[in-house]
Amino acid sequence: MPDLYLKKVVEFRYARQTLHLRVSQDLFSSYDIDVGTQRLLRTLADLASVALPRALDLGCGYGPLGLAMRKLDAARKVHLVDRDALAVEFARQNAELNGLGDVSVYGSLGYDDVAGADFDLILANIPAKAGLPVIASLLRDAVHYLRPGGLVAVVVVTPLESAVAEILAAPGMQVQFRQAWPGHTVFHYRFLPGAGAPAGPGPSALERGVYERQEMTVAVRGLVLPLHVAHGLPEFDTLSYEAVLLIEGLVDLRGKAAQHVVVLNPGQGHVPVALWQLLRPASIHLVDRDLLSLRYSRKNLLGNGCPEAQMTLSHQVGLGLAGREPPDLVAGVLREEEGPAALAATVEQALGQSAPGGMVVLAGGSTAVTRLVDVVRTKKLGAIAKRTRSRGKSLLVLRRR
Repeated sequence: MPDLYLKKVVEFRYARQTLHLRVSQDLFSSYDIDVGTQRLLRTLADLASVALPRALDLGCGYGPLGLAMRKLDAARKVHLVDRDALAVEFARQNAELNGLGDVSVYGSLGYDDVAGADFDLILANIPAKAGLPVIASLLRDAVHYLRPGGLVAVVVVTPLESAVAEILAAPGMQVQFRQAWPGHTVFHYRFLPGAGAPAGPGPSALERGVYERQEMTVAVRGLVLPLHVAHGLPEFDTLSYEAVLLIEGLVDLRGKAAQHVVVLNPGQGHVPVALWQLLRPASIHLVDRDLLSLRYSRKNLLGNGCPEAQMTLSHQVGLGLAGREPPDLVAGVLREEEGPAALAATVEQALGQSAPGGMVVLAGGSTAVTRLVDVVRTKKLGAIAKRTRSRGKSLLVLRRR
């Protein structure tokens, strides 16, 4: 699957070192290395000779920060983490492409899944759209993952500069370097002795409610869906029309047997909650690139009475279901920014892995759905049971023969 997302390979030179990086149209900064990232690295060039044996690249994207730091020091142990499985896959590929196969690359929601708590350096290009509570947590919680005296180096876009400066002015935090350019500001900071809790990080940011935005209730075709919604995910105040179409299509399946269901790209959790209310399946398997989406969907299923033992989560690219019970139903909203080739591969996976007679119910833009109809017909992947068009969006129901 990852090759379907490849846009090009870029060359990046830093401190007399050269990296070749595979980039994806569907990841941040697909044209070239982001200017903010380059500016942050420029401020770190003088640290090349400093003993920083363990580094963490938080929100690594396709890997330029962490891999550049590893390239400078062959002995440095570097962890690269991201909540997007596509970013993790591209960072892993880029490590191998540059002969840096000894780095650790894995998925993590902020710090929640980071393996280790004794880094000498944490670096991050702070995501502007994460929401201020999440940004504050990313800045403050670094204390639990640093060795005493460790350094944090971050870059933020200019609109966040004053808010970040205020957060870093808190007792126990000390800014050691600050430089502003048009569009970006870099901060280096440390924590003073005694600033960290002796017991360590404790509950995860998710458990502490850092991502919590509000509670909302949505009504669709007689269904009432109460949910918690998160900062950093869309549909926090209203449903997209694609999601409404999808749920309406699922309502028409009420009463039909579906023991094993898969929800692709579950978002805040509206679709899995609707499926649970409608069908009460024996198992619900959630598949998404985004760890926040997976964990909020699980939270909302639990809040609506779905036993945890009946749900599983897969943080991955595409819809590979190897080793799992073939689903009777696959449902999801298309992630159209992935492009036609990736969408076609996902639909082929969905039909190919479904149980005989299983259904695939998808919603998305009408142009994207038309392309998928052509793929299904050309490759004879399954039967087209239904297609509904409305407001430039479409619902597509497929059946495996």
